[in-house]
Amino acid sequence: MNINKEVLDLQRHMISCIPLTQKSSDFLISSLSQVNPFNDTSSIIKWIEYKNNQRFEVNKIPLSKIENWYFEETTGNLRHQSGKFFSIEGIRVETNAGPIKQWSQPIINQPEIGVLGILTKKFNGILYFLMQAKMEPGNINKVQLSPTVQATKSNYSRVHKGKVTKYLEYFLDKSKSWVLLDQLQSEQGGRFLRKRNRNIIIEVPSNEDVPVYEDYCWLTLGQIKNLLQYDNIVNMDTRTVISCIYYNCNGNDRYDIDRVNECIHYSPLIEDSPSGYYLDILKSAMKKDEGLSGMDDIRSWSTNLKTKYYLDVNSIPLREVEKWRHDEFNIYHEDGTFFRVIGASIDTDKREVGSWCQPLIEQIESGVVGFITKKINGILHFLVQAKVEPGNFDILEMAPTVQCITGSYKNEKPENQPKYLDLFLNPDQSVVRYHALQSEEGGRFYKEQNDYWIIEAGDEFPVEQPENFVWMTLGQITEFVKHNNYVNVEARSLISCIGLI
Repeated sequence: MNINKEVLDLQRHMISCIPLTQKSSDFLISSLSQVNPFNDTSSIIKWIEYKNNQRFEVNKIPLSKIENWYFEETTGNLRHQSGKFFSIEGIRVETNAGPIKQWSQPIINQPEIGVLGILTKKFNGILYFLMQAKMEPGNINKVQLSPTVQATKSNYSRVHKGKVTKYLEYFLDKSKSWVLLDQLQSEQGGRFLRKRNRNIIIEVPSNEDVPVYEDYCWLTLGQIKNLLQYDNIVNMDTRTVISCIYYNCNGNDRYDIDRVNECIHYSPLIEDSPSGYYLDILKSAMKKDEGLSGMDDIRSWSTNLKTKYYLDVNSIPLREVEKWRHDEFNIYHEDGTFFRVIGASIDTDKREVGSWCQPLIEQIESGVVGFITKKINGILHFLVQAKVEPGNFDILEMAPTVQCITGSYKNEKPENQPKYLDLFLNPDQSVVRYHALQSEEGGRFYKEQNDYWIIEAGDEFPVEQPENFVWMTLGQITEFVKHNNYVNVEARSLISCIGLI
């Protein structure tokens, strides 16, 4: 590939502008780098569009025709014949959180921990991410940008007897790489029973010759952030991994802000000058000790609510789940709300195996995932909700201000609807700081997308909030992301969409 010398000179200028600690600066510089001498962003969009025209057939089939899957005779649970991958089971829930105190539902039980791994490498001092154009049966547009490795243990241990997972060896043997982050993070608490994946980013030496296979490309973090401004291009697994990235500056923030501001205004590196909001985002990302509440106060807030709320979740046979019905093609709620379980057959030449069948979860309607932000004492804060969900490991996790399937509340009284939902249903464009349709995980969910929003409230919006809400800086949120089971996948997914330019 031809390397543009002018581009590389501009990128060197960026490095000299940001004197941060090594790991933080590597991530930050990459997030500010939109220019890529290997792959420009517009060509990546065209590349994905081209791949969307390749053969990848997904058809709905009767549940009884899902090859290698069966309904267990004693329980009615839907299982794979190998005993691996995942199963669809039932749970009964009792809680004192929210307007509904008890219910039962189907849930995905996938106890094994998968790998969501991104391999990185520096070219001319800029950190690049090796991304995969991956087809998943539930994807709306067939192909989305996924991590270098995105595989369950059943997949990468080849229970399906298919091809070897590309690049897996870099993550199993890390003796010749550096680990930039490595965390166990939760999945959707309303759909999975205590499910976690390993979110990991590694860096290989600059002199390491990494092969780039057909469906892979090198991108900067800034390009990934840019692609997150579009609908359904970057998949959920990529979003959760990059949400774990943080830009803290060893507690010495003030002088860095001016240097970064100088850098991101450097022309012609960035086509459009950033608005003041993006500098507010960057400042908020670097503040973990100067928020409205301190870290210890937020930790105490979370602990207090975990003590106040109880969550009793018991496994029950799928056939005993109340108010759910089973016909030839679906397992569905009698009210026609929430989601349904369907069967799918897949045929492709772009995966480890050429064809297979599996169950998928199909959401009835799209939902809303949104943060309200507000400047408090000159620092941008995010309104975080403590959300109790049946699949959580520890009762509740920190969630976006609003997270719901809007259709599930059609017949609910106003007092039973999610607080602040109305602010996201038809917001004034002057307060919208981010909006896109983003897909959920296409390996388990069929064509599921939600409206992702970030809006900025003005002085009229109260600082004082109900006890299950707390104001946090972006730096505080990312600090909690470092620890398991604090920040839920919807919040992490939305955080990842925040660009610094």
